[in-house]
Amino acid sequence: MRVILTAGPRKNPFIPVEAETIVPARFLQGVDGITVAAGNRILPLTDVFLVEVEGTAADPSGVEVVLRGDNSRLKRIGEYMEAGKIRVEGNIGMHCGNFMKGGEIEILGGADGWLGREMRGGRILCHGNASHYCGSGYRGEKHGMRGGYLEVRGNAGDFAAEYLAGGEVVIRGDCGDMPGVEMKGGTLTIHGSCTRPCGNMTGGTCTVLGSARGMLPTFRRTGTVVHEPGGVILTRFEGDVANRGKGTLLAREWQYTL
Repeated sequence: MRVILTAGPRKNPFIPVEAETIVPARFLQGVDGITVAAGNRILPLTDVFLVEVEGTAADPSGVEVVLRGDNSRLKRIGEYMEAGKIRVEGNIGMHCGNFMKGGEIEILGGADGWLGREMRGGRILCHGNASHYCGSGYRGEKHGMRGGYLEVRGNAGDFAAEYLAGGEVVIRGDCGDMPGVEMKGGTLTIHGSCTRPCGNMTGGTCTVLGSARGMLPTFRRTGTVVHEPGGVILTRFEGDVANRGKGTLLAREWQYTL
């Protein structure tokens, strides 16, 4: 079953659309009754999107939702998603994949803040850049992503994988400030460079294949390791010892200054 949602013109395209109802399971019974919130208005899905449905499915794993048009202000798609696939043919707004448990989200463009927030399982692939708090917990939460796989093929903003507790986050480009801060578990791999990684880390493994600038002095150097593939030599740190941490931070290049 394939559900194609093409964003239509809106009088005020800058007003965000809250669309936690856009998950594959909701379309098994058709589109009647599915609503979204635009500002303080609750609207039928068909008021915001041109909807096309192709084929049928026996369960959510057989449903693919395709989003077309300008969806850069569309928030919370894939929230609590458990199965199926969502494919975004462009950019997507904030909180994509909140609390996701299963299935797959593929974003051909970029993603706004909190991509994969507090994710539990499943897979998210973003071909463009991701904004701040990618794979993190929301403000006030003590756990971010706990499971699943999140990959950004561009760059990520500040606080990527904050409070990471499980699962795997891969950033193919650079990260901003303080990736992996308060990290408790899981793995974070940054193929580019970043600043001040893993402050207050207590567990998990972070690998920086570029340069880690502004290294905190509360990480203890414990030797080197060989990263495969490629045989790259990485310096191994343990910490954050200021929080009695036992996390592992590996960096190809590092320096204490920004």
